[in-house]
Amino acid sequence: MHAATAITNLLYRYAGLMDAGQLDEVAAMFDHARVTLGGGRVVEGGAAMLEQWRAFVRIHPCGTPRTRHVITNPIIEIDEAAGTASCRSVYTVFQQTPELPLQAIASGRYHDTFECVGGTWRFATRDYSMLDYIGDLSQHLLLPVG
Repeated sequence: MHAATAITNLLYRYAGLMDAGQLDEVAAMFDHARVTLGGGRVVEGGAAMLEQWRAFVRIHPCGTPRTRHVITNPIIEIDEAAGTASCRSVYTVFQQTPELPLQAIASGRYHDTFECVGGTWRFATRDYSMLDYIGDLSQHLLLPVG
């Protein structure tokens, strides 16, 4: 599989797992990654990300956050010789709950880096700090964002 396809699939797998409420599995995608959160805080590894998501993400009785993460406009730059890549993309999170009609609740940008280890691409870094537009997050997050 071409590197750009493998990296794009990682982006989409992340979104699918998050929307399915499979926080353990999505956290495992960051086992070897360093993640910048809002306020410049940095956490490392999947266990730290799982802790963050469990503290922030509301899981509804159906077992999911009732969201749809849509990741678009990936601009991927690959250094095949070094086995590294970077990607800038845009995300929009939609949500619908019994209390909230279907709507966009957040949009921002991901800046990611990747590394290829043993022929498999994985996240190396992610910058979560670029939340550009905030809608009604009351049914998605357990803590206020603003």
